[in-house]
Amino acid sequence: MKITVIGAGHVGATAAHRIAEMQLAKEVVLLDIVEGIPQGKALDMYESGPIGLFDSKIYGTNDYQDTADSDIILITAGMARKPGMSREDLLLKNATIVKEVTDRIMQYSSNPIIIMVSNPLDIMTYVSYVRSKLPKERVIGMAGVLDSARFRSFIAEELNVSMKDINAFVLGGHGDSMVPVVKYTNIAGIPLTELLCQEKIDSLVDRTRKGGAEIVNYLKDGSAYYAPAASAVEMIDAIVHDRKRILPCSTLVTGQYGMDNVFIGVPVKIGKNGIEEVLEINLDTAELEALRQSASIVESNCSNLADLLS
Repeated sequence: MKITVIGAGHVGATAAHRIAEMQLAKEVVLLDIVEGIPQGKALDMYESGPIGLFDSKIYGTNDYQDTADSDIILITAGMARKPGMSREDLLLKNATIVKEVTDRIMQYSSNPIIIMVSNPLDIMTYVSYVRSKLPKERVIGMAGVLDSARFRSFIAEELNVSMKDINAFVLGGHGDSMVPVVKYTNIAGIPLTELLCQEKIDSLVDRTRKGGAEIVNYLKDGSAYYAPAASAVEMIDAIVHDRKRILPCSTLVTGQYGMDNVFIGVPVKIGKNGIEEVLEINLDTAELEALRQSASIVESNCSNLADLLS
């Protein structure tokens, strides 16, 4: 297994180190356009091997030829959000970057699985799908895994219980229109609605939607990276070990939930071939409408990129 991480910033470097420590690949390639940065970070990671007890080889490079024949490619390249910026503010800048990155990686890898982390997430996944011409099952956006992790962590904090016992789904676009599905949220099987009042649940839902902005506001110059990296690697682990995990990810829906030809976060089964099944769960009228509204925002933004992707 060869895994390439595009972008040696905080998310990419953290993910690459985690991939190596979990020994998910024999070879990990960290690529960045800035000379010296991926080489230095990769060497630093590799030198932690005797302590972390892993044997994965980690290479840093500025040359896309070194990514040849990658099985999985994680794209983290792009500008990070700054205070006051929405994910949509990054649209044109990052779409241009992701377009170029996808074109370059496909010159050297014929059939990789691409996992997108760059924001705006759902739209960048669409960009990579269009440019790569890969089957839809092999281009996946890391969205709901992160959003669900944030929701679960906030619930665990509020109830003072173990995070291991929290199950939750956050669907929709990776942005302010995301849809935390409360009725499928439980603590060791106990519905969340039996443990918290509606006002408190609404507060946790709102905090989840603003989870990325909360971190951006603290950091001032940069955005979240530990949780995004961990979320992406959870998806990679499911692929490498063919775990058939059920995770909320951004995928191209083709009629599910009454939506078609749009990348949006829904529950999927992930295994060695990427997305092996899209699960269509029962949503109430308000949740379904919120999901479709979230998808319409993604569609609108994607339509603005027609000239760039032609």
